[in-house]
Amino acid sequence: MSGGNPDVVIIGAGIVGAAIAERLSAERLKVIVVEADCAGSGATAAGMGHIVVMDDSEAQFALTAYSRRLWQEKEACWPKGAEYRRPGTLWVAADAGEFAAVEQKHACYGAHGVQSEILTAGELAREEPQLRQGLAGALRVPEDMVVYPPVAARWLVERARRQGAVYMQGARVEHTTGSVVTLASGTVLHTASVIHAAGARWGHLPLTIPVAPRKGHLAITDRAPGFLHHQIVELGYLKSAHGHETESVACNLQPRATGQILIGSSRQYGVQHAAVESPMLERMLRRALDYMPGLAGLPVVRTWTGFRAATPDGLPLIGRAPECEGLWLATGHEGLGITTSLATAELLAAQMLGHEPAIPVEPYSPSRFGERSAHA
Repeated sequence: MSGGNPDVVIIGAGIVGAAIAERLSAERLKVIVVEADCAGSGATAAGMGHIVVMDDSEAQFALTAYSRRLWQEKEACWPKGAEYRRPGTLWVAADAGEFAAVEQKHACYGAHGVQSEILTAGELAREEPQLRQGLAGALRVPEDMVVYPPVAARWLVERARRQGAVYMQGARVEHTTGSVVTLASGTVLHTASVIHAAGARWGHLPLTIPVAPRKGHLAITDRAPGFLHHQIVELGYLKSAHGHETESVACNLQPRATGQILIGSSRQYGVQHAAVESPMLERMLRRALDYMPGLAGLPVVRTWTGFRAATPDGLPLIGRAPECEGLWLATGHEGLGITTSLATAELLAAQMLGHEPAIPVEPYSPSRFGERSAHA
């Protein structure tokens, strides 16, 4: 970067911050990325890396479908370590009632131009023989993808650096306004704009925002090539993921490029510690076994937790902060940060540069919660 103050300081080099850095540096803006840990850490490192179109609201459908297209457009760019693949998603119906929901999802996806197909019980059993007998069927979304998020984030940061961005690793933020970022080291960065992309870590911000950390557990098995072919998600996942119960679990299984099976998912509000909690982990694993009993024969080699930044309405904050001039927000993505990272970067860049966004930005505007919002 040449001399003078930066145009933008981005706080956070997870997948969202990294995507924003890559996008803005491509516009020849002077960008500094500040990261307390390392690129692709935090919630990015703890995520499943499922790039999926979600349909529980029109705004979420628009954002996830748009972002999935952006991931597809970069398909040839991702390094091998990013493990970019298209296994597709199977939304599994446990009974006749849930199979009716499969038909509704199929109609919704078709109306929005997203490819999907209904699988009968017999077709589902042939596609994924490890699933338990008696399931009613599934919706297959063949274009959904899987990626290894930390490597994808690091690649985006490196691409931003090649485009002129400056990356400050191990730099912890003490205080932020819309034009000044003060680091714990005493360094003060003066800038035209600041972007908060650090998930639920907002203590340095001069405003209140309705974002709360939501803890999740994950587990991964030993290698078992061919055991699982699609991402498996129970239809009850939507209720679990976007409800507001204190604790919830749902079956979410992912085949990794290594042959391992990544097992999710759980959600907890109001938990501050990162320790793996045996009761919650056991609930999550029992839920997975209920759908795929053969998992009992695969050793679990690692378990871990992460914290997702969640908003009250399940949609992220993408846009100008209502309480601080020059401050922009890109947070609150909860479990869809990997999926929606590229779209978040595009929508934020459009707003900052005065371009026409590809989809309406109003549903994600931080101002939708009012000028003064209490923490969720």
